[in-house]
Amino acid sequence: MAADLSSWIRETFQHEPGDLALFERALTHGSQSTLNYERLEFLGDRILGLLVARWLFVLFPDEPEGKLSRRLNALVSGGTCAEIGRAIGVPTHLRLGKQARDDGANDSDNVLGDVVESLIAAVFLEGGLEAADRFVRSAWGDRVLQQQRAPLHPKSALQEWAAAHNRRPPVYEITNRAGPHHAPRFTITVTIKGAGEASAEGSSKQDAETAAARALLEKLQ
Repeated sequence: MAADLSSWIRETFQHEPGDLALFERALTHGSQSTLNYERLEFLGDRILGLLVARWLFVLFPDEPEGKLSRRLNALVSGGTCAEIGRAIGVPTHLRLGKQARDDGANDSDNVLGDVVESLIAAVFLEGGLEAADRFVRSAWGDRVLQQQRAPLHPKSALQEWAAAHNRRPPVYEITNRAGPHHAPRFTITVTIKGAGEASAEGSSKQDAETAAARALLEKLQ
């Protein structure tokens, strides 16, 4: 098992792990141990934001702060981090308690996103900013380079659609909440009176609202 983890870290992060226990902790959920990824996630979140912000600052020298912020927010969101986590095989290496695993925490956007950030922190602590940056540029490369223009957040875009069509602002309502505390699922319904409505799920209210806004935009457009 240790050999498999070491091999995965070398191949995925282009980093030779010195202290394997650090990476094991980065992959450990609170349901498994009190020595879990939470503190590492706190650090990794800041490192990821710094690295992506620096990357965007250099890559788009003529863009104002507002557009850079929209790019950054989309690239470091929990949903994007979770997608990265699935792509690099994080679920296979997660260390979960039985109940959390039975509840589907190994495919939770919240858990996977947090673990990706904790792994970035582990790489940083051993290899410094250069090692963390190497992984981020490899894992996020297509998303950054193919982002032709600064994305407008779906909720902002829906708000603009309503204003442009002389409609009242969108109204968001929680229509369902399911799942355990560590892996909740929210269902949000967004309505624009006289135009339509759409519902979507997410692992947080914010994610569900974003997904619902995106779904309604697709209907309206």
